[in-house]
Amino acid sequence: MHAILLAAGVGRRLLQDRPRPKCLLEFAGRSLLARHYANLAAVGVSRVSLVLGFAAAEVEHALGDCPSLPTLVRYNPLYTLGSCVSLWMARQSLTCGDDVLLLDADVLYHPDILRRLVASPHPNCCLLDRDFVAGDEPVKICLNDGRIVEFHKQLATTLRYTTIGESVGFFKFDATTALRLALLLDGYVADGRRAQPHEEALRELALMPDAPVGVEDVTGLPWIEIDFPADVERAANSLVALVDA
Repeated sequence: MHAILLAAGVGRRLLQDRPRPKCLLEFAGRSLLARHYANLAAVGVSRVSLVLGFAAAEVEHALGDCPSLPTLVRYNPLYTLGSCVSLWMARQSLTCGDDVLLLDADVLYHPDILRRLVASPHPNCCLLDRDFVAGDEPVKICLNDGRIVEFHKQLATTLRYTTIGESVGFFKFDATTALRLALLLDGYVADGRRAQPHEEALRELALMPDAPVGVEDVTGLPWIEIDFPADVERAANSLVALVDA
């Protein structure tokens, strides 16, 4: 199994005056990057495609402090645009014929979350947490009778669903579906939609009737996406102890 780790962004909302790569933030003495590598190695990932942009040399240097996994570094020179381009830069990994894990690098999470994704009987799968704070920031997954009917930050008032939760930002795809995602990304880049977040392509894929994406509910397992200073404080003061328990 191959993993794609997206770590190209600037993180301006976190440290506007002195941004640094979010994946290098440390909690209990370990960076998010090192934690990812340890968790990926533990579930049997054989290779990592690490997509870098902002402060790429600093992140690449930090690989020396991570558990050893064969790593192919992909550089996105357009990292100030949407993350769609970052995922597109890893299209060779999406088309390599392997099953693929796709992860956002700015997440602190309990290792069982990744284990749940890998062990899921769904060959194509995303993770949902029903315990989330409503608002415009979370990417929401909506299910109707077990099937994804929306995957977006904004929801239409007429949308009908039976279950709603926040996306953790981790996905699993079999080789066929990973190739379909790569073709979708090719279209985004060719059509001038490079400034879109990669979630737009994932949404399009998830809503395809002939490419069903299953859902694993990880409600109750601790995790947090690091976007704002308050997220760093919460992660350091309360969540890291639960994640490392």
